[in-house]
Amino acid sequence: MSDTATSFGKTFTIGGDLSVNRLGYGAMRITGKGIWGPPKDKDEAIRVLKRAVELGVNFIDTADSYGPYVSEELIAEALHPYPDNLVIATKGGLTRTGPDQWPVNAHPDHLKEALEGSLKRLKLDQIDLYQLHRIDPKVPAEDTFEFLKKIQKEGKVKHIGLSEVSVDDIKKAQRYFEVVSVQNMYSVDNRKWEPVLEYCIENNIAFIPWFPLNAGNVDALEKIKQIAQKHNATTHQVALNWLLHHADNILLIPGTSSVKHLEENMKTIELELTTGDIHLLDSISA
Repeated sequence: MSDTATSFGKTFTIGGDLSVNRLGYGAMRITGKGIWGPPKDKDEAIRVLKRAVELGVNFIDTADSYGPYVSEELIAEALHPYPDNLVIATKGGLTRTGPDQWPVNAHPDHLKEALEGSLKRLKLDQIDLYQLHRIDPKVPAEDTFEFLKKIQKEGKVKHIGLSEVSVDDIKKAQRYFEVVSVQNMYSVDNRKWEPVLEYCIENNIAFIPWFPLNAGNVDALEKIKQIAQKHNATTHQVALNWLLHHADNILLIPGTSSVKHLEENMKTIELELTTGDIHLLDSISA
């Protein structure tokens, strides 16, 4: 019996009403080194955003802390007025004190300022998906969740998501609002958050993995390289494609500041892994 190519669904509906292509774009890398300040090549960053939409991306993930502010400003400059089907998700809950520094602040006062800034920079009256970047250990989670519930009721945000959370965290948040997305670190070779993914599958919650290839896992990388060479693909394309196969609620947001790399990432969707490839990747010790 031949080893046949596998298939997967190409779209997912967030919160019951936002239908997006599962291969989206993460807008963190269109900033300076250390995700700080403006990009080295602003014109290329603008081209990347425009090209992403041309290639069918209708889900862009950003945050007020990327730059800070730079990523949101560039998205508006490149794409506003936005296509009707474009969903822009942004996040609040981190502050910036310098390159690669990300202090957590999910106090309602800070989130209020962050949200108002995001609305202004993105030139939006309502954010389709607003995600809490981190639960703040210094702030009662109830205070943060109460604030998020309030801004949803006011119509400033349509849907709410969380990032780097446990199943218990999600359940606690769900007492205040419907959690429609979870953004946790996850990859073929880092499955620490598998129970969270399973909970999201059961509850039709979008799961948005960040850091989709843990290059430090040498054994895993060898297996991924083996499959990539067979298909004349990159290891990144294989790792991303596996995620699309692994669960139908996974949304991908690979980021880049290069049009060439963007186009390479977008070809992920065309890669046809076989059942044997999937079994080999499934066997990777996370």
